[in-house]
Amino acid sequence: MKNFRNIFLSSVLASILSVGVYGQQGYELGAWIGGAFYTGDLNTQFDITHPGQAAGLIARYNFNHRICFKVSGNYGFVRADDAWSDNAFEQRRNINFRSHIGDLSGQLEFNFFPYFHGSRDHFYTPYLFAGFSIFTYNPYAIYNDEKTPPLRDLGTEGQFIGEEYSTFQRGINFGAGLKFDLTDEWSLNVELSFRKLFTDYLDDVSTTYPNKGELRGVRGDIAVLASDPSVPDVEGNLFGMEGRQRGDSNNKDAYHFLQIGIVRYFGNIKCPDISTP
Repeated sequence: MKNFRNIFLSSVLASILSVGVYGQQGYELGAWIGGAFYTGDLNTQFDITHPGQAAGLIARYNFNHRICFKVSGNYGFVRADDAWSDNAFEQRRNINFRSHIGDLSGQLEFNFFPYFHGSRDHFYTPYLFAGFSIFTYNPYAIYNDEKTPPLRDLGTEGQFIGEEYSTFQRGINFGAGLKFDLTDEWSLNVELSFRKLFTDYLDDVSTTYPNKGELRGVRGDIAVLASDPSVPDVEGNLFGMEGRQRGDSNNKDAYHFLQIGIVRYFGNIKCPDISTP
């Protein structure tokens, strides 16, 4: 992450200094579809075999042939299940979650190659980007083939009423992509983006198991089930004893988008030199 940041900032600085020398300024608008992925306490091994659907809208401003600023509004659906893991601890824990995500992101992009719409030579480039995201989410789970109420409202780790985590959060986004012109105005964008979050509750799993009696008295039986749906041992004991580790609060959650989009350029296109074949 640190090396990515240093390379990105150095490249951006060098390109900013060239704004007055080279430039193709203009807006771009587009849309994308793809997949959404989650990593966190319920996916510690970066399993990408259970993606959710994702889509979004893009608005980009090109400062020059290297530097752009992009704003995007995105939707994604993420999910995970301990039953999909080959880790013994996670299999025994047996927690799952799903969540819809609404994401608004701003990103500064750096094009590796000179990129000019309408050019016969500079019509594609890989790029890096980094920025900031705000998003909403509201996890729920499926147990006994039934959807639970929002897990936040169940206080599954012993949160008191009024002390539940917020479902409006922030994150840092970064990633890489490829732009490829299809015509002078239309381009194809393929991108992989990562959102590292400032919350560990995207999956509703972060700290330790609460006291079941207290949880039942405040939130009811459904909260106890959602807190500890673990697989009983041979003696019938559940996994979630009070104070036992349920998640790792030191490792924040993340979600990611793999996307392919079509973008239209609204700006001046430089005509090729008359001597250009």
